[in-house]
Amino acid sequence: MRFVVYGAGAVGGVLGARLALASYDVALVARGAHLDAILADGLTLRSVDGDQVVRLPAADTVADLSPSADTVVLLTVKGHQTAAALDDLVAHVPQDATIVCVQNGVANEAACLRRFPHVLAVTVMMPTTHLDPGVVVQNSSPVPGILDLGRFPTGRNERCELVSAAFRAAGFESVVRDDAMAWKHRKLLMNLGNAAQACFEPGDDRNAVVTLMREEGERVLAAAGTPVTSEADEEVRRGSLLTAGPVGSRSGGSTWQSLARGQGTVETDYLNGEIALLGRLHGVPTPANDLIRVVMAEQVRGGATPSTLPAAGLLTRL
Repeated sequence: MRFVVYGAGAVGGVLGARLALASYDVALVARGAHLDAILADGLTLRSVDGDQVVRLPAADTVADLSPSADTVVLLTVKGHQTAAALDDLVAHVPQDATIVCVQNGVANEAACLRRFPHVLAVTVMMPTTHLDPGVVVQNSSPVPGILDLGRFPTGRNERCELVSAAFRAAGFESVVRDDAMAWKHRKLLMNLGNAAQACFEPGDDRNAVVTLMREEGERVLAAAGTPVTSEADEEVRRGSLLTAGPVGSRSGGSTWQSLARGQGTVETDYLNGEIALLGRLHGVPTPANDLIRVVMAEQVRGGATPSTLPAAGLLTRL
């Protein structure tokens, strides 16, 4: 196998670096100053073990990385970036390649399956940070993350087993599951709090907003008849595997980091927006998830500092 990590940010950068350190053939797709830094000085993986610099082929398009039929594309961009990534992949990657959605949200796999026949779904439990060009931080140690996966829409095959084995060789916990999307829907419910963390000051009001959004999500998925792994099973799977080390504080998750970097876009429409969409399709009101989308977009357009907005205002509007 040859891995192409499409999106070498927090998750993709740590995953790509660890696969390379495990002697796998890895190339990266990145953008802007991050790509420039990788090409000039390599990709720095920061962890409790210190800084490790990995020098890998990198480009801003997969066309420059000579993909072949045995290429495994680890798609690690955020949900709102999937369509553009797929346009690049379809133009340059053979149809027999394996597309692995190492992403939050549940819409990416169907988008990929529309254009490629071999798609795997990964539930990402992986505390990582990317704020500075050329540097990614592995916040959990000794296990960097849990990357359980399965075939999309259901089942398993040899491709699943090979990719899962590579993840384990790189230090991750990974098992193959027949019901990977049920696990991804549980992760979706957890990720509904990402936008609230990015927007609002910590405290009881923010916690109340997150509770409302997750309750709406549970109702919507039940109305849609969507299989969802139980919260208890998810907690058992995590156990004590993901432990923050003294590598530096992780101030916030992926949406928080997008806002902190001034990236200009976030994936809220593919997290809270997924619940809003399903609510409209199945006649279930989702006012909290609808409103957080609007507030998050306002924060992005205004270049706001993360976690500074009082959450009481949103509760009043609700």
